[in-house]
Formats: sequence, structure tokens, C-alpha cells
Amino acid sequence: MSRIGNIIKVPDLRNKVLFTLAMLVLYRFGSFLPVPGVDQNAVRAIEDQAREGGVLAYLQLFSGRALTQFSLFALGIMPYITASIIMQILQVVIPKLQEWQQQGAVGQRKITQWTRYVTIGISVLQATGFTFLFANGGGGLTGGSNINLVSVWSPMRVMLIVVSLTAGSALLMWMGELITNRGVGNGMSLIIFASVVSGMPAAFSAIYGSENGTVKLVMFIAMFVAMIGFIVFVEQGQRRIPVQFAKRVVGRKQYAGQSTYIP
Repeated sequence: MSRIGNIIKVPDLRNKVLFTLAMLVLYRFGSFLPVPGVDQNAVRAIEDQAREGGVLAYLQLFSGRALTQFSLFALGIMPYITASIIMQILQVVIPKLQEWQQQGAVGQRKITQWTRYVTIGISVLQATGFTFLFANGGGGLTGGSNINLVSVWSPMRVMLIVVSLTAGSALLMWMGELITNRGVGNGMSLIIFASVVSGMPAAFSAIYGSENGTVKLVMFIAMFVAMIGFIVFVEQGQRRIPVQFAKRVVGRKQYAGQSTYIP
């Protein structure tokens, strides 16, 4: 409770928390901002299909329903996560990346810059793939329903959708970096957390509306709290490795050995 009180008392910490909350609010706003050039009736049909489960329900989990609404942040933060994994793998096989990694902060800035470039490339590929997929009935994602997202097909409209989705992914990447640098840190993780948590009210409502919903909801919340407690317990766990310092002589004085541990 004292730490929570410090959020209000300490100006620097309060500003960081408020800045982080402001970025998350903007992210949630962008998740409902529709991309120009798409058929909104088809978007609503995709949302209805996602509520029934399947692949769409899984894909929209990390985008906070932005994907099924085909909003500005439909791609979410996953292109950046994928680019980061690719860059980490390439550091093993590309000597130049290994050299940058050994240069400390200067090299890390270069790796981060190239990670952004790779993110833009992946965003373009994913945006193009989703646009063509949902413009041709949704493939196997819509459970056989023929949903055409782009009712009036033209190269300029497709380019508009792809550029909008790519710009949204780049903007989200920038917001995540701002939270990391100027907010409370771990910007990308907080954005993913906000996406997952945004679907919890709907999930709780669906459980409550089912048969014996009250009992199921209480059991679900109890399991949810227990899981969070277990995760915190493991994260805070330590294996203390004992370290024994030998006696040492400095001048005419002898200092006794000390016993400590490495967490």
C-alpha cells in the first residue's frame, strides 16, 4: 500500500504512470478507429463470426479485437515481436550483427533501428495478406462464410488499406517505445497486456450468462486470482547461492571472512 501511495506522492512516478495510462487509452481508441476503404457491414459479420470461436477468436486475442474490427491497430504489436525474434536469431549467423551486439549501447541502437525496418516490412506483408484474404471470402478463417471486406476492388483502395494498417503498426511500435522510455517501462508487454485484458469483461459476461453462470464465474475468478498469485510467487522466488569470503590481511589488521549469498 505504501508503494501505491508513492504513485500519488512522487511527482516523477506519478507523471510516468499517467503518461503510460494515456498511451494505453490512445491504443484502445485506435483499436476501434476503422480503416478507410473497408465495408463496415462485412466488419460486423467478421465480429459475429469471431464470437463463435475458432481461428478468428484466437487471432483477435493479442490485438484486443482490433483485427476483427479491421481498425487502425489491427496488426497489433506482433510484427514488432516477430521482428525482434528474427533479429535475435540473425545475430548468431550474421557477423555484423554480432559486432553491433558487442559495441554496447551504440550497437544496440543500430540493432533497434534495423528491428524497426524489419517491423515495417513484416507489417506490409501481413497487411497485404489480410487484405487479400478477407477480400476473397476470408479463406478458412470465417468458417466457410463468404465475407468480402473490400466491396469495391481497386489497386488504390487495396494500397490505402495496406498503408493504413502498416502506419498503425508503426505508430503502435512508437507508442510502445515511448512507454518504455518515458513511462513505467516494458511498453510492448503492457500493450499486449491491455489487448488481452480488454476481452475479459466480455468473457466474464458470457460465462455469467451461461447455465449455472454464477457458480462458473466464481470458480473462474478464483482460478484467475490463484494463477496470478502463483505467477508472482515464482517470479519473486530466489535460490540463494552461498558465498564465503576468506580472511584477509590489510597492513597489520586482519579482517574476518564474510558469508553472503548470490540471489
